[in-house]
Amino acid sequence: MKIWVDADACPAVIKEILFRAAERTGLQMMLVANHSMRVPPSRYIHFLQVASGFDVADNEIVKRLDAGDLVITADIPLAAEVIEKGGHALNPRGELYTVDNIRERLVMRDFMDTLRASGIDTGGPAPLTQSDRKYFANQLDAFLTKHAKP
Repeated sequence: MKIWVDADACPAVIKEILFRAAERTGLQMMLVANHSMRVPPSRYIHFLQVASGFDVADNEIVKRLDAGDLVITADIPLAAEVIEKGGHALNPRGELYTVDNIRERLVMRDFMDTLRASGIDTGGPAPLTQSDRKYFANQLDAFLTKHAKP
């Protein structure tokens, strides 16, 4: 199993949690983004810079993803593609997207897009809190304990 990170929008504090998890577990982690970023020197942590453009990073993740891999993303359409391909998707707030909940998330996302397009200010996501970070770390640990092979 590999960990893939949709790194363009992944908060730095979540990346730090992921860096520690990769080192602790020895799992390969690939951060994918369309702009350069610094990653710690590690034999487990890698960075792939892709061309700029709509969904270029997402498409690269889906192309390289193997069934059973974990993708860290808040992008619901990407999460849906990951699940369809047999992967797992966890958002930076610790919510695991599943076959059972992804359709509902896609419908809500599309509804909110429609509201925004009609001029209604729906606001953005709330800032990431300390409890969000802790919840993410706990969910990641639980997932890796259950799915990662030693």
